[in-house]
Amino acid sequence: MATETNDQHSSELLKGTLQIIILKLLSDNNSMYGYEITQRVRELSDDTIVLTEGSLYPTLHRLEAEGLLKTETVQMGKRIRKYYSLTRQGKKSATTKVDEFASFVRTMSQVLNIKVASAT
Repeated sequence: MATETNDQHSSELLKGTLQIIILKLLSDNNSMYGYEITQRVRELSDDTIVLTEGSLYPTLHRLEAEGLLKTETVQMGKRIRKYYSLTRQGKKSATTKVDEFASFVRTMSQVLNIKVASAT
């Protein structure tokens, strides 16, 4: 399962958007570590999306392997924290993927004849 939800969203729908969510968060916040990403998604979704480690870290590693993310390891006391940030290619990809997704949402709302609140 890609995520846990509180029955508001299908995990299958969320699975297809996890990369976009991560790219957008990193685009907005410059760099973040894994737990910080999970907490921000939970906060932004009013606790309807809870990312699991089993979905987050493989996605982060895949994005890094694709050259979209870079990492920086920081010693925090006795802990080591890995921060993720976008590469130049990642920034371009984030913009493209968010725009594509917004267009998809508009199209689906037309096809399904539903109204979607505009995000501003």
